[in-house]
Amino acid sequence: MANSKYEYVKSFEVEDEVMFPNLIVVCINGRNFSRFSQLHHLEKPYDLNALKLMNSCAVSVLEEYADVVLAYGFSDEYTFVFNKSSKFYQRRASKVLSIITSFFSSMFVTKWSDFFPQKELHYAPSFQGHVISCATIQVLQSYLLWRQNICHVNNQYDQCFWRLVKRGKTETEVRNLLKVAEKSNLNERLFHEFNINYNTLEEIYRQGSCVLKTMVEDIVKYADNGAPVRRRRRKIITVHKKKVASTRFWNEQTILLKELGGFTEEIDNVKSEYVHSFEFDSKLMPYTWIVVRLDGCHFHRFSEIHEFVKPNDERALNLMSSCAMAVLEEFRQDIVFAYGVSDEYSFILKRTTDLYQRRASKIISAIVSFFTSTYVIRWKDYFSNRMLKYPPSFDGRAVCYPSTEILRDYLSWRQVDCHINNQYNTCFWKLVASGKSKREAQQSLKGAQLQAKIEELAIDYNKLPIMFRQGSSVFWDRVDNVLIHPENGKSSECYGKVIVEHIDIIGSAFWLEHPGILDEKQ
Repeated sequence: MANSKYEYVKSFEVEDEVMFPNLIVVCINGRNFSRFSQLHHLEKPYDLNALKLMNSCAVSVLEEYADVVLAYGFSDEYTFVFNKSSKFYQRRASKVLSIITSFFSSMFVTKWSDFFPQKELHYAPSFQGHVISCATIQVLQSYLLWRQNICHVNNQYDQCFWRLVKRGKTETEVRNLLKVAEKSNLNERLFHEFNINYNTLEEIYRQGSCVLKTMVEDIVKYADNGAPVRRRRRKIITVHKKKVASTRFWNEQTILLKELGGFTEEIDNVKSEYVHSFEFDSKLMPYTWIVVRLDGCHFHRFSEIHEFVKPNDERALNLMSSCAMAVLEEFRQDIVFAYGVSDEYSFILKRTTDLYQRRASKIISAIVSFFTSTYVIRWKDYFSNRMLKYPPSFDGRAVCYPSTEILRDYLSWRQVDCHINNQYNTCFWKLVASGKSKREAQQSLKGAQLQAKIEELAIDYNKLPIMFRQGSSVFWDRVDNVLIHPENGKSSECYGKVIVEHIDIIGSAFWLEHPGILDEKQ
């Protein structure tokens, strides 16, 4: 990061480390998935292809992140369990949550056509989530039992609900009808009214899906005499077991025993309040500006593999801004401004926002997830001749700033950082283009005055695109649309659109021209 007088704003960031020996558990679930499934005409109560898509994304998470050893999911929800010694991104809850949610979202969009080849994505799917800090292996056991019980109860209800709707009743009528129904009666209703034995429904509906790593014997080669040479290796499997929290199932899994520990006794019931008490979540301070900053994960590698133009790729920057615009439109009641540079974007939520009751985990995961999905969907709009070779992901954090003055200093810090980093990168890639190695270019710039180096390299810095030098500001542009009514005279109504500008946000001119953006009362 560049040094500037604004760097003091970093002191407002709060570390949210999940301390050892707590187990890290990440739970994500679909955001607005009722609307999403309706828009894409998914089968009710559950679309088998949608469940298989969710399972495939969970498998990809276990393949991508070695620290994740178990996942359990049903409907539009998935839980990921990290090994007990995990130091994944140094155990920061917001970073762990946002990366898993972002990668899952990215995979969901990427794999969509594999499971729905005839259905185009009309709306960017997104997920929200939270972290559970399991103090003991018994807490994890209780959590898994609770979620599988919820899977069973929800499936009973949904199987009855949607069959009654298909028969002709309205959703309100069915809701009122089932409100007083006991759980046992749901099975009876399915049998007597629809001739369905609940226990014969597919296991994936009744029991959910468990994705885990196991050991298998595999043929790795053949000896000279033709005999197979076998070795044990890890393999990711998906199973639909009746009791994933039972000692019998758990203690048969050698990898789970090694990397998480064993269950010592059976449990039959668990109160949700008990599990909720381990949720690693906090409400952000009321009446403060909330900034959610997301950063690309390993984007140096991502940009190299996708052959981004150096030091700045205009297409990549415009894609980032396009995603930021989509975020402002999606969260139009809460996000008032965004500033982006390179592979990062900062989103400003109004002081009075009550989005997700100001729960940090929900806000971070929802914004990062929606941004990621949009990035994958819109990739082809900016890189029409370049296939997306692997799914991108982003991490995020949320920080509260108590005053508008400090918030503006935060934005100034980011724009100063943009300017200095762009000076450095412009010099660096100029040196590389002249024949120096990357190591030689780094050594040449070490401790150098960048302005002097720019002059030495004959770079006309001020003629570089302003987007490279000042970053991108995204905000709602208010326009007065005057309507004249013959009887009532003149009346005006206000409407707006999201725009991107490349401007100085350190000085006061922009903020004086747009006083409504950081209006203290909103």
